[in-house]
Amino acid sequence: MLQLSIMTKRSPFLKIKKLVLLLFLPGMVTCYSQNKLKLWYKIPAKAWTEALPVGNGRLGAMVFGGIKQELIELNESTLWTGGPVRTNVNPNAYANLLLAREALFKNEDYSAALNYTKKMQGYYSESYLPLGDLIISQSFQDTASTNYYRDLDIRNAISTTRFTVAGITFKRQVISSAPDQVIVIHFTASKTGQLNFKLNINSLIKHENQVISGNEIAMNGRAPSHVEPSYMPSANPVTYNDSTGKRGMRFELLVKAINRGGYVHTDTSGITVRGANEVTVFLSAATSFNGFDKSPVTQGKDEDKIAKDYLSKALLKSWPILLNRHCTDYHYYFNRVNFDLAAPANCTKKPLPTDERLLKYTEGAKDPALETLYFQYGRYLLISCSRPGGVPANLQGIWNKEIRPPWSSNYTTNINVQMNYWPAEVSNLSEMHLPFIDFIKTVAVTGKATAEEFYHARGWAVHHNTDIWGLSNPVGDLGNSDPRTADWAMGSPWLCQHLWWHYQFTQDKKYLRKTAYPLMKEAARFCIDLLVPYKGYLVTAPSTSPENSFFDDNKKQGSVSIATTMDMSIIWDLFTNVINASNQLGEDKAFRDTVIAKRALLYPLHIGKKGNLQEWYKDWEDPDPHHRHVSQLFGLSPGNEISPIQTPDLAMAAKKTLELRGDEGTGWSLAWKINLWARLLDGNHAYKMIRDLLHLTGATGTNYANGGGSYANLFDAHPPFQIDGNFGGLSGMCEMLLQSQGGEIYMLPAIPDEWSEGKISGLKARGNFEVTMNWKNKKLVKASVLSCSGGICHIRTSTPISVAGLVAIQTKTPNGYVTAFPTKKNTRYNIIGENQVL
Repeated sequence: MLQLSIMTKRSPFLKIKKLVLLLFLPGMVTCYSQNKLKLWYKIPAKAWTEALPVGNGRLGAMVFGGIKQELIELNESTLWTGGPVRTNVNPNAYANLLLAREALFKNEDYSAALNYTKKMQGYYSESYLPLGDLIISQSFQDTASTNYYRDLDIRNAISTTRFTVAGITFKRQVISSAPDQVIVIHFTASKTGQLNFKLNINSLIKHENQVISGNEIAMNGRAPSHVEPSYMPSANPVTYNDSTGKRGMRFELLVKAINRGGYVHTDTSGITVRGANEVTVFLSAATSFNGFDKSPVTQGKDEDKIAKDYLSKALLKSWPILLNRHCTDYHYYFNRVNFDLAAPANCTKKPLPTDERLLKYTEGAKDPALETLYFQYGRYLLISCSRPGGVPANLQGIWNKEIRPPWSSNYTTNINVQMNYWPAEVSNLSEMHLPFIDFIKTVAVTGKATAEEFYHARGWAVHHNTDIWGLSNPVGDLGNSDPRTADWAMGSPWLCQHLWWHYQFTQDKKYLRKTAYPLMKEAARFCIDLLVPYKGYLVTAPSTSPENSFFDDNKKQGSVSIATTMDMSIIWDLFTNVINASNQLGEDKAFRDTVIAKRALLYPLHIGKKGNLQEWYKDWEDPDPHHRHVSQLFGLSPGNEISPIQTPDLAMAAKKTLELRGDEGTGWSLAWKINLWARLLDGNHAYKMIRDLLHLTGATGTNYANGGGSYANLFDAHPPFQIDGNFGGLSGMCEMLLQSQGGEIYMLPAIPDEWSEGKISGLKARGNFEVTMNWKNKKLVKASVLSCSGGICHIRTSTPISVAGLVAIQTKTPNGYVTAFPTKKNTRYNIIGENQVL
């Protein structure tokens, strides 16, 4: 028996109270309990989008589950090309801004405005890189294998591969441990002396391998100084030479095998294990990244020391202890939320591998347990790729296999990186939001220079692409990008929405005063300086709607105009949040009054001739009426300017817009539409979008014009893979179950017919309330609200409710019932549904 430590912490780091558990070694850790939360398969992965992801926020791995040859592809979250951003990259930008405005205001010459806007661009972003591959070549007594099985247990964050050869069962388990900052692979066999394999490491980046000891090898390398985006044709896309001597970070990977029985030998070809009973392989990695503003070459961290320190500390612990520490840390976050849906009577009882199950679902089968698995998989991925103290999740989280990944696997700020964090607060993973909030502080620094140089404005500006260095200029290599993507300037106000959300969900006044409000205020200053008067309103010019185009009055196609609906909606959102934040703090009245006055002059939303919400400042037609972006609906979601309850006419126009746009789209577009239909309180249409998102897509598809869905490993298919669709899907499912953007906890606002009975616990609402709900026939049976900060609680429901032990004030409205009652901090309140007995 063994004495173990269990974390009972309130912070993400190791504040540990020791409890004693007596656990028998065969079932050592609670991680081995049977649960429904597994992705499992009967064959090894043949493609990357069939492999299974593990991660600790910094180290990621894709596990293929091979038999004779296993491939584990590795990532380290800070391994990017490049170095700190350059300033004064386009001295002519402001002059071209003035010329673009003149073309728009004087002549309505949209083609000229586009050409001037194109001349406002800077450099392309840097790229996120793969670390390398671990190749495991395993030898057996026979060539045939049986009883193959591999899974990803998202209840415990463990990937397992198991198979039988010559009557011997072999097993590999893979974890990426956050408390120990290493990836660990544990090998076992059902018969002693049967583990025979070789470990080798390789990388797409220039590197050297070396022998460290009899059981340890290392890889050392240096990242390119720049890699051209994959969408840009280039004869020499990967550049290592850097005339400044400051770009191209160093990296190191260490691999060490600890055996029980048999022997281990190491040479330049790798690590060889022969006749072992049990083997634990440790992988430790680090880079010289030392912050956005420091050269990784001349001012970089000591990657060798970091990697060795992590490894040496991990080696002091046995596999059971490592596994227990890993599971305990992970459970602290994951176990906060449980979600179950009643199975339909005709639901199959036969367990199916995930790929077959997804195919059946695509063909129309009902499978609510797959939907709840997908929900929790999104939470698993966020915990695995975004941890406090680290960098935020990029377009692919932390998992990437290509040296020129799609869209550089960067941070795309015209929806994608924001969508990564839409579910963070509501799904009770607030700590995973912190890397993004920290990153916003970074781009606010670089964005100050961009605001000054490109717009002669105060505050800070961010455009549609950024990277680990906080790039904030319009990308395009000084004029090679289409302005409809590159020159969109609303990054800073949209990023600020997340600063405000974190306060709303946590009620942390210190954070609001010290971090959020100053950044929001400076973004508001940028918007105030960016806005220009036009026909009695304040407008943005030049203005784009991300990645979309219009036919102007002369039937000419264009993309640069005045006051696009998204621009105006994002600025309205920021101004409103700044006003509310100032009121919450009880300070800065003069600036608050200025923002109130500016908000009143913003170019308003318009309903077009088709009954839709206009995307452009004129009621123009779309060259692509089914475009993947629905940018004009920002005010519906993720914004809060439009709602069926407060602005029903605008909500109807938003609904018409969605109908005209159609349900088709890329993976993340489908996910966005789940959120939009949920905000329109149409649960059945939101549910249809879930089914479209969980549509099985081919493993190697990359043509996003064909529409999105999900790969066999449940990664979102843009296609290709983008993780924002997973997080947007999770967010949309949360929005169907619980909304709080209107100052109320709206329980079951968009529950679909297919979810008529279920239960969920642990969701968070604004005001720092934690919510549990049980429902049947789409009506609330019982619920509870934990008030984590105190204050008045307002609950909206479709039917009357009562609060146990309290006389609450209840008001009947055209949209259900609103119940209000005072709460005390850290007190739980039980809610009783209509005609129910608690």
